[in-house]
Amino acid sequence: MFQEVLKIPKERIAVLVGVKGRTKREIERKTHTHLRIDSDEGDVMLTAEESIDVFIAKPIILAIGRGFNPQAALRLLDEDAHLEILDITEFSKKSRNRLRVMKARLIGSKGKAKKSIEILTHTDIEVYGKTCSILGLQEDVLLAKQAVINLLQGSKHGNVYAYIDRQKRMKQTH
Repeated sequence: MFQEVLKIPKERIAVLVGVKGRTKREIERKTHTHLRIDSDEGDVMLTAEESIDVFIAKPIILAIGRGFNPQAALRLLDEDAHLEILDITEFSKKSRNRLRVMKARLIGSKGKAKKSIEILTHTDIEVYGKTCSILGLQEDVLLAKQAVINLLQGSKHGNVYAYIDRQKRMKQTH
């Protein structure tokens, strides 16, 4: 028996469980695991007969905890899919105000910056709490991650979009 305890935000527990437990059951069925959820603490006890099942289920639960909807998170069942979680506080130091500014830069006005990066890199991005999470195919996630890092380090939005475009063109010529 293999087990691991994951912590997710309390307000994301309801999303993990789903309507009448449907999402929880779907995750359990597709990953051959059992989830025991402590909604007061935000703890999720993940148990399975095989360690690989825990390994497969863990990023799905983390993705839901980081703001993704369950259907997007379940894309992680595909072995080519990947989840990357960036800590925005690494770029904002300890300043709460700076964190707010960084999140605003990532999201953009009316979500335009986030949407543009998602479209250009074919990924899903969630900015939640102090993190920015990216979900998609491995190489797309790596490109989106670099774009997000460039934005967090102060690059202009236009330069970041041009960077993504250049990288994609270079990949096509190889």
